[in-house]
Amino acid sequence: MNSQKTPQNKLEDLRVNVKLKLAALWASVMFLIIYIDYFALYMPNMIKDILNGRVFVFDISPMFLSIALALVAIPALMIYFSVALPARANRAANIIVAAVNIPFMLFNLAGEAWMHMVFGATVEVILLFLIIYYAWKWPRVEL
Repeated sequence: MNSQKTPQNKLEDLRVNVKLKLAALWASVMFLIIYIDYFALYMPNMIKDILNGRVFVFDISPMFLSIALALVAIPALMIYFSVALPARANRAANIIVAAVNIPFMLFNLAGEAWMHMVFGATVEVILLFLIIYYAWKWPRVEL
C-alpha cells in the first residue's frame, strides 16, 4: 500500500480590488433595500394604506416620491462610483455615503417592524459598516 500522499490541487484565489469589493457591497445593499420594501407590501393593510395615499406617516405626493427616489438613487449610484471614482474621492465618498445611510436603514424599523425588516436592516447595517471598513483600510502604495 502506498503511504505517500499525493498533493491536492490548490484553488486559485485572486486578490480582488477594493473598488470591486465596494461595488459588490453596494449592489448587495441595493438588493436588500428593494426586497425589504417589496416584502413590506405583503404586510396587512400596506396596500390599502398606499391606495389611500399614505406610507407610514407620510402622505404620498410628488415631493415624497422624489425624496424617496433620491434616497435610493444615492446607494444605487455608489455601485458605479465605487468603480469609477479615483481612489481618494472614492474612499471619502464610500465612507460618507455609507455612514449617512445607516440611520436611514434603521429608520425603516420605526413603526411596525416585522422580523424580515429587522433582519434586513441588520444585514444592511453590517454591509454598510463593511463598506466603511474597506474604504477606511484602502490599500496604500509605497512611494
